[in-house]
Amino acid sequence: MRRMFYKIFKIAIFAAAFVIFTGCNYNNQSVGNAVAKEPVKRAVWLAYWDLDPGEKELKMIEKKIEKLSYFAVYFDANDGIFIPKELSDRKGEIDKKKGKYETYLTFVNDKRNLDGSVVVKDIEILRRLFSDDAFMDKHIDEIITLTLQGGYDGIEIDYERIWKDEKVGRSFLRFADKLYLKAQKNNLKLRLVLEPSTPFASTDFSKGPEYVVMLYNLYGLHSAPGPKADKEFIQKTVTRMKALPGEKSVAFSTGGCVWGDNGEKRFLTEVEAKTLAKTYGSETKRDKESQCMVFDYIDKGVSYQVWYADVKTLNAWIAIAKEQGENNISLWRLGGNVNISKVK
Repeated sequence: MRRMFYKIFKIAIFAAAFVIFTGCNYNNQSVGNAVAKEPVKRAVWLAYWDLDPGEKELKMIEKKIEKLSYFAVYFDANDGIFIPKELSDRKGEIDKKKGKYETYLTFVNDKRNLDGSVVVKDIEILRRLFSDDAFMDKHIDEIITLTLQGGYDGIEIDYERIWKDEKVGRSFLRFADKLYLKAQKNNLKLRLVLEPSTPFASTDFSKGPEYVVMLYNLYGLHSAPGPKADKEFIQKTVTRMKALPGEKSVAFSTGGCVWGDNGEKRFLTEVEAKTLAKTYGSETKRDKESQCMVFDYIDKGVSYQVWYADVKTLNAWIAIAKEQGENNISLWRLGGNVNISKVK
């Protein structure tokens, strides 16, 4: 009887030790998994035409961001590049109050003509600049020079519609590789902004730059009314962009768009959207799939529909991206937002 008692006692002690050990191990694994989760890294854009409200919002969130992109450098009528005076005049003043975030200078393929008119997303400029190595190298040198002169930490290239022409797209890859090498030699970082329609899997992007994919304009000036993004669009695009090498970031857009049944279409900020709804006494509702706010109004016989994002929309989009494993979040843009400090 005594032997049986000791046998049972030993089994009980062993079982208790096993439970304690495995429990501790499980807890350690849980803690390890929690630590392994990457923290959210945030980046924002500050546009030269909206610096006052943009700077006010920057002060609200500067402790939460890692990167700030100054938007943007344009092309002139002679294919040269220039920084809008509004930005060049204010950049130094903004930097005096700068936080710990990195700064980037954004370059776009928009062209300002001699008469002051602007051609947006001009692919013809890129065709000329990418037509031979001499033109390409000259353009790269100009980019490096402007970035260094401005005291930025890095370069951001936002050339759009490049994959409308496969030859331009392939030339862009060569341009990006050369720019990255030159940027490294000058201790500059490089971010490449890509449209969601980019053929990620079938394109030979090189490891090195950070790739920022625009998760917006699902609907916009090119379409009928609808949200800039929704759950399905975000999930599909994030899955596709996993083919990109190295560091990746997803970009969401604040604000929204208004469509009139007379063909009028324009982008608007959250503040502008809320003002319209209040002015016309419109009832707003939240779309389930996109979490965007939607309302209608009539002005001078024209029926309008507005879709826009508020902080709840942005946080819903960010949550979807995080569920897909993307923790680098960029927001286009500061200025005209309500409760921007509450974006997660």
